[in-house]
Amino acid sequence: MPIEQVSGTSLEYYLIAFDEKGNERLEEDKTLLSETVLKVLSTEKITDVFLMSHGWLGDIPGAKDQYQKWIAAMAKQAEIQKIQELRPGFNPLLIGLHWPSKPWGNEDLNAQPSFDVAGDSELDDLIEDYAGQVSDSEATKYALRTIFGASIEYDTPPESLPPEVLAAYQVLIEEATLDNQDEEVVDFDPESIYQASLLEDENADENAEVSFGIGSSIASVKDKFLKLPRLLSYWKMKVRARQIGETSGFNLLTKLQSVKHEVRFHLIGHSFGTIVVSATIAGARTNNILVRPINSLTLIQGAVSLWAYTSQVPYRNNLLAGYFHSIIADGRVNGPIITTQSIHDKAVKMAYPIAGTIGLQIGQDIDFDVNTPKYPALGGIGLYGIQGEGLNIVDINMLPANESYTFEKGKIYNLESSDYIKVENGGIFSDAHSEIDKPEVANAVWSAAFSN
Repeated sequence: MPIEQVSGTSLEYYLIAFDEKGNERLEEDKTLLSETVLKVLSTEKITDVFLMSHGWLGDIPGAKDQYQKWIAAMAKQAEIQKIQELRPGFNPLLIGLHWPSKPWGNEDLNAQPSFDVAGDSELDDLIEDYAGQVSDSEATKYALRTIFGASIEYDTPPESLPPEVLAAYQVLIEEATLDNQDEEVVDFDPESIYQASLLEDENADENAEVSFGIGSSIASVKDKFLKLPRLLSYWKMKVRARQIGETSGFNLLTKLQSVKHEVRFHLIGHSFGTIVVSATIAGARTNNILVRPINSLTLIQGAVSLWAYTSQVPYRNNLLAGYFHSIIADGRVNGPIITTQSIHDKAVKMAYPIAGTIGLQIGQDIDFDVNTPKYPALGGIGLYGIQGEGLNIVDINMLPANESYTFEKGKIYNLESSDYIKVENGGIFSDAHSEIDKPEVANAVWSAAFSN
């Protein structure tokens, strides 16, 4: 797996894989691929490093598939020979990060249990899978067993949560937040979530899929009792993206930047991958000194808060800055930051606010009753772009593939991309969240990288 050749192009990339704790996985020969990459960077005449992160895909084959599509689109948009005319000697090093973002073992969040509760091995396996995505504790497993049992017992959802299920939900919430420290707090009423699930999308097609890259429904109207574990899984995956980025990603970036000062760095993320790359630049609270600013940052259909980069998050009583505001305040990006938005992205439009109501935002004193004329308290940059006071923001339309941008240093460009990030000939329930391997998107990525 050391080098992945992108079929039909002259490009190749390295796939560096982390486990759920952020430890780099060993290759078959017991070596670390990052060591190979560092050696390549030190011995070859590399001019630019492109560090990429996928979103909520799940496994290595899925990551490979997305990176193949991304890089192939980039190669079609700007062949190496053409780039070398603009920058003689251009020689890129492409690195794809894989982080374990698989929500459930079988990637099917709507699977109905079809077995007896007492001691069934299939039930035990399912509980193990679900517990691993919420909190792998005995209390979590016991609570899940109660919830699964109730989902089998009731032929139709009851009017309110049975007492034992409500108690199990409370256990799940507590267990899921034990290691969460104080910056992200899940604070909500399970009964309210359950009642909302009984009413939501009554006219929606049950087969419509709204996902963050894995093909499984996040906002399904089926199987109401399992809605909370799904949402907690979403929340945990988002936290995992941040934790891996600010530790393993940051350490990798620091090592790479330390090899050669003249090499330029460009970070690209999609969906939850926008959290990974943002956290990679920001670092952790106790380990956050970059060797030097990166040269461009591209956030494609980001499943991260539109307020994450501002100095003061609106709708707040505690005047907190966005979690990634240090990227702006410390000048950690020397070139442009670009984001894409599409009205056809149902994952960001629908699933992000649903999960946001259970504490995805940083802090807990959000005023959900504030009536704003333009931007909501909760929302992803894949729909609204980066927003906030004190930011140098330029809102423009994404350009056709044959037109050029004039991106400037220190500015944030929100690209309205609905004309391009969409499902061609798609129906009303189609989702364009992962429809990003387009020449117009590649054109924007290249333009950001070569803007300075």
